[in-house]
Amino acid sequence: MSPVALLSFIIGYFLILIVISYFTSKKSNDNSAFFIANRNSRWYLVAFGMIGTALSGVTFISVPGAVVNSSFGYFQFVLGNAIGFVLIAKVLLPLYYRINLVSIYTYLENRLGYWSYKSGAMIFLISRTIGSAFRLYLVAIVLQKYIFDAWNVPFWVTIAICLALIWSYTFKGGLKTIIITDTLQTVFLLSSVVLSIFFIAKSLNLDVVQTFETVKNSSYSKIFFWEDFLGNKNHFLKQFLGGIFVTISMTGLDQDLMQKNLSCKNIGEAQKNMLTFTAVFVVINLFFLSVGALLYEYAAANGIDISTLKTPDHLFPEIALRHLALLPAIVFMLGLTAATFATTDSALTALTTSYCVDFLGFNKKEDANAPHLIRTRHLVHLVFSIVMLLVILAFKVINNDSVVNAIFKAAGYTYGPLLGLFAFGMITKRHVHDKLVPFICILSPILSYVIDANSVQWTGYLVGFELIIINALITYFMLLITSTRDHAPLLKRETTI
Repeated sequence: MSPVALLSFIIGYFLILIVISYFTSKKSNDNSAFFIANRNSRWYLVAFGMIGTALSGVTFISVPGAVVNSSFGYFQFVLGNAIGFVLIAKVLLPLYYRINLVSIYTYLENRLGYWSYKSGAMIFLISRTIGSAFRLYLVAIVLQKYIFDAWNVPFWVTIAICLALIWSYTFKGGLKTIIITDTLQTVFLLSSVVLSIFFIAKSLNLDVVQTFETVKNSSYSKIFFWEDFLGNKNHFLKQFLGGIFVTISMTGLDQDLMQKNLSCKNIGEAQKNMLTFTAVFVVINLFFLSVGALLYEYAAANGIDISTLKTPDHLFPEIALRHLALLPAIVFMLGLTAATFATTDSALTALTTSYCVDFLGFNKKEDANAPHLIRTRHLVHLVFSIVMLLVILAFKVINNDSVVNAIFKAAGYTYGPLLGLFAFGMITKRHVHDKLVPFICILSPILSYVIDANSVQWTGYLVGFELIIINALITYFMLLITSTRDHAPLLKRETTI
């Protein structure tokens, strides 16, 4: 597929999103619509749109590529994700709705104090910026390699174009627009993965039953790993427990995905949304792993030397754009674009919301929809777009790992203290020494890094995705040691924007 054809397709795709943005923000582009969609979102639209946000381009490219190293072992992590989503629906969502939150981090102010609140919000800003930058970086390197390199366009310009397009359709309507655009993008994403399986199977002359048997009998289909608990990152317990706590942290304690849930009319609809989303999430990840197995079978059958690829992340785009026909290439680009931009547009909106509420105090203003505050929100949105550009460029310099591993490893360090803070607030009734909390949140990832770097030498234990549990426990126990026995304050109901 030629670079001109790919670029034309992407431009057309964004024109559709901009048209949607125009109509969704035409009558309401105030802060209430931007932050929480006026708390009037349909639960089924939220549930469906969250699939695209949660999966992202990482799932689309990195999960199929990672099959070569870990087979279907990633599915153990997905099963842990499912348990994490259920816990979010049953434990965290009722808490958030009970105190009527716009930013979930205001819970920390009510329960632990001012500095705990600011620490939690800052952790989110750092974590989500890094995570979203990783995700956009992944699609940008594909766009760079298969489109913009043909015209010698610098990588930073590619990133800037992507972020400018995202900013153009989100800066007015925010979450109100994203609920609709993410629904459309999820349709593209799901259609793409199903059609990708169809086209790859067709190129291998396989029918439906033969495709299933090929995946099942391939050397990549092993799911459960029970061997070598100490030295194997893919051991079931490490993957499963890591999946639970990464989900609680990266979804349940993340303003991005929780912001969508809080836009539902009530707690019942929000829970229905989360549980429906969970079922689809598990199935669609199994489909992505199947795509990976088929891609490697295709490479073997057609003599494609995968050793020449810089990273397994390049396998899917290499085959889809250079070895399959025109229609499969279009389907691939459709899914990749939808998955990545559904994540990034949502992240920029959540980052803007968190900063405006948690640091600029929009929820405490008498008129949060005043014109000067709307202008401030626009500026904050633009600044976060620029920050993400800089982070992506930095990541391009230092990254040498599969992006899926990089994201979850970073999450272990950045989200761990946030998980420890919320766990302490919900499990105990003790008072923290509030001014010590920022230092605890800095020290905990440092200690976690020391453990991660030396665990094999000290004990023979290789740390995997459960790094986030270690980090959270360190935070929790440091909070416990420095806390007092005074009773926790009653939680106050927040004022709605």
